Amino acid sequence: MAAIVTDQFRILNASNFLDSVNDASNSYYVFVGLPNPKSSGFGRDADWDTNTPIPTDNDEYLNFVGSVSMYGKKVTSSNVRRLARKIDWNSGTRYEMYRHDYSINNLSPLTKSSRLYDSNYYVVNSEYKVYVCIDNGSSGINTLGNASLDEPAFTDLEPSKAGQSGDGYVWKYLYSISPSDIIKFDSTEYITLPNDWSTSTNTQISAVRDNANSDDNDNQIKKVYIEDQGVGYSTGSHELDIIGDGSGAKVVVDVDTSGRITNTLVSAGGKNYTYGIVDLGSISNTVSVNAKLIPIIPPSKGHGYDLYKELGSDKVLLYARFDDSTKDFPTDTSLSQIGVVKNPTSIGSTQIFTDNQYSSLGALKFLSVTGTPSVGDVISQSVTNGTAKAYVASYDSETKVVKYFQERSLFLNQTTYDTTDYVGVSTDAYSYEFESTTNNVTSSTFVGTIDTGFTGITTNPTGNKVISLGSVFTNGIASPEINKGSGDIIYLDNRPVIPRNSRQKEDVKIILEF
Repeated sequence: MAAIVTDQFRILNASNFLDSVNDASNSYYVFVGLPNPKSSGFGRDADWDTNTPIPTDNDEYLNFVGSVSMYGKKVTSSNVRRLARKIDWNSGTRYEMYRHDYSINNLSPLTKSSRLYDSNYYVVNSEYKVYVCIDNGSSGINTLGNASLDEPAFTDLEPSKAGQSGDGYVWKYLYSISPSDIIKFDSTEYITLPNDWSTSTNTQISAVRDNANSDDNDNQIKKVYIEDQGVGYSTGSHELDIIGDGSGAKVVVDVDTSGRITNTLVSAGGKNYTYGIVDLGSISNTVSVNAKLIPIIPPSKGHGYDLYKELGSDKVLLYARFDDSTKDFPTDTSLSQIGVVKNPTSIGSTQIFTDNQYSSLGALKFLSVTGTPSVGDVISQSVTNGTAKAYVASYDSETKVVKYFQERSLFLNQTTYDTTDYVGVSTDAYSYEFESTTNNVTSSTFVGTIDTGFTGITTNPTGNKVISLGSVFTNGIASPEINKGSGDIIYLDNRPVIPRNSRQKEDVKIILEF
């Protein structure tokens, strides 16, 4: 059985995902993690930076990712956009015209694409205005079309030529990319599309959308393509019907003295067409070669009515910025995993976490310290039933706070980092939490005494500056804000190690393709 998943299914999935992000009952977060990928342990590799491993898509690996996650930032409607390929307008470049019938048997003439969305049929100009190409001067005897010489810059609602060069191009204005989207989302490969095109009350968007509604304006068909001029048609200009499953469309055809059709101009666009054929019967009494005219059927009701379908928007971009504005995002660490998680739950609860950001690290507030722990160091403490162990994710010498995470690499076989039996498994394989006791927390370079008298979220170590710690401490210990491994990880990217520092901000842009 021959079957396909259609482009429209992918576009619908992108729309459904964006709707899910905007649904108040859901919480999506961009998260980062794994600060020590080159150390020994499960899911790590000494050659990580030069041969970064591909993430494994199974529960074992995703559970590990949840354990080494450090912090996340919520994705809101202002930080998510649909995308389309970026096709810049440049003088002297040929562009393809919009056609509804590109296929494996009818490749686009320039890019040789079998699908519309891989062809270069729209452009973004130097002012970030987007236009679809209605006509590029092509025909059956000029299949490649002309070079575009006049940059489109108008915002008229009807298709128009862009200048006086006579390059043969007709463009239809679609929308302007907003300055805020340019600053936040601009890239060399993609342009952003406005959210909520079908319901937006923005005057420019609604004008384009409503004008494109052929149910109201009888203006669906904009172009009739001359595939074959024919021979023997009646000389002169003739207004003819476009017949098919729609109604109301007409085209004026010009016929030269040899009976060849040389030009077409749609005089009425009509509505409800999914196919059409020009009725040449009234001018074909002496025809020796039949002409082939192709009415170009726009997407949906007309050009500009459904922007996502028109530009093939099957990708979504998520944006998040991490800086030094909060202790939830420590700057003395590094990261090597970036992902997206849906609906993590609040610590000790089944309720979906909803705050703007979270820390998935535990934290210890020290009263006194000797030495300095480094990212990736193993710290330990003798506790009631054994030994608590964790990896250091961050240490703030000003507040004397260590942030840490616990995961399987500390407890599995320390040679193979899997479930192979080993000497000491009966005691060393247990994972214990740190305790508010006088027992010191130690590493190979560090000794710290937990400040068991500290409770709260702020500290004033010098007496001159109140510092928010981001997490609420009780007797010197703070829990992560989300349950470890909760939520569904829907995207994961392993990256060469990215060090953080107080002078840099990480702008994370994740593109999901459906």
